[in-house]
Amino acid sequence: MATIKDVAERSGVAPSTVSYVLSGSRKISEGTRTRVLEAVRELGYHPRASARTLRSSRSSVLALAVPREAGKYRAVDGRFAVEISDAARVHGFDVLLMTDPDGVRGLRRVAGSGLADAAVLMAVEEADPRVGAMTAAGFPVALLGHGDARHETEVPWVDLDWEAAVALAVREAAAAGHRHVAFLSSSEHEVAARRGYALHGLAGARRAARETGVSVTVRPSADDPAVAAARVRELLDTDRPPTALVVQHLIPLPQVLTELAASDVRLPDDLAVVPVGTIPDESGLPDLPRIDLPVSRMAAAVTELALTAAGALPAAHRRPAQAGPHHELFAPHVVPGVPIPPPRTPRTR
Repeated sequence: MATIKDVAERSGVAPSTVSYVLSGSRKISEGTRTRVLEAVRELGYHPRASARTLRSSRSSVLALAVPREAGKYRAVDGRFAVEISDAARVHGFDVLLMTDPDGVRGLRRVAGSGLADAAVLMAVEEADPRVGAMTAAGFPVALLGHGDARHETEVPWVDLDWEAAVALAVREAAAAGHRHVAFLSSSEHEVAARRGYALHGLAGARRAARETGVSVTVRPSADDPAVAAARVRELLDTDRPPTALVVQHLIPLPQVLTELAASDVRLPDDLAVVPVGTIPDESGLPDLPRIDLPVSRMAAAVTELALTAAGALPAAHRRPAQAGPHHELFAPHVVPGVPIPPPRTPRTR
């Protein structure tokens, strides 16, 4: 990692001059200023974020890394961002939101500049490159989600037990009498990116099929509601159509249900729908048997783990000491009040 001395040597000035250029505290000739800034860019030097950081070695800022594509909004990401901000504020921390799809580049910049004391990483992939990069940099992180065995030994994480959640939904459908179940998994790009929740959900569907003997047909979801609805209609237009549909983490689910209703699919007569990973109190979603994400509990837990890793959480708030990083899987629960209806007699085709 480049230092202020490296920048000074590259630009042919004293380290104090580099400091003056970056702080703007003294007037420096335009030529010198240009040389220094060019050296900063070439070396990738990141000065400490502020004089306060230099004095205390603490920024009281928690970075939240949420890789996302411009123009694509996911309500669950926004809900977690708010809940993590609330949890951080309890401990006197602000939150810096990072949305760079690359992830590694932005985190390296934050780690090198002292903009934040620790980071929470969302949208965790199997063998996520951000974990290795931050471990090598000695920058503390905690994961909201988990991908593979390496994460279970290197850094702390919390997650919904997605495998158990999808398996529970299929088992509940089987208990209600459904023998043909469809599973609309995470979308293709999430599976292709090997996001942990997507892979664990697929494992849960396979496990439940083995355990119950129920026929489980898997189809990937899609961000486009019309495409997702078309895939469900294709499943229904077969000799042995499913009578129950388990849906994982599908953002446009209300729109998908509207598309299905418009194409004369009767819900729940033709299809009982069981969403997995919904946001508590989500607006626009009809009353369905479902498994919610414990957003508030997960947000509080991952915030505490990140601040503990940074040595910024008072002892009274820390979790009990254990060997190695703390990991926590939240057990899934079916939201009470709306049972899964039994299969109805299918319509004559």
